[in-house]
Amino acid sequence: MDEIRIDVTRQTEEELELARCHAQLVFRFNHTMPETPEYSALMHEIFPTMGEGSVVFAPLTAIRPHMVQIGKNVVVMNGCLMMAAGGIFIGDNAMLAANVQLLSNNHDLVERQVITCKPVHIGARAWIGAGATILAGVTIGENAVVGAASVVTHDVEPDTIVAGNPARFIRKI
Repeated sequence: MDEIRIDVTRQTEEELELARCHAQLVFRFNHTMPETPEYSALMHEIFPTMGEGSVVFAPLTAIRPHMVQIGKNVVVMNGCLMMAAGGIFIGDNAMLAANVQLLSNNHDLVERQVITCKPVHIGARAWIGAGATILAGVTIGENAVVGAASVVTHDVEPDTIVAGNPARFIRKI
């Protein structure tokens, strides 16, 4: 998996304008009455490729949400943080509990204005527990479970449970 590097001090006017638009859109979403037509429209404007039957609950923090793909019947609970410069892919029927962090980017240790980006993949039917953090380049396999408050630094095999900091194998499902 190739790493993408972005120097945030050298963004184009178009990139900066897109970031401004996304920030304002997410702000409006977070300050709109839930379960209204306006709320639904904003949710789908933030995530235009979101699959049928999926829902994202406010508050949401999303940087580069155009880089997020959400499958069908996905539930993203309150307080989710999506740092999506490297891409975030959430499979059908996945569940993300409250305060999950999906971090597809990080800063270079030497050139701190450069963000290093690798995609995060959440498999179909995966369940990410409350407060879990999924780091850049990690794939969570289908039907896997990540325990609450875990920090996932490596791929998780399908049909397994992981938990802890760093997350470790607990058992097969």
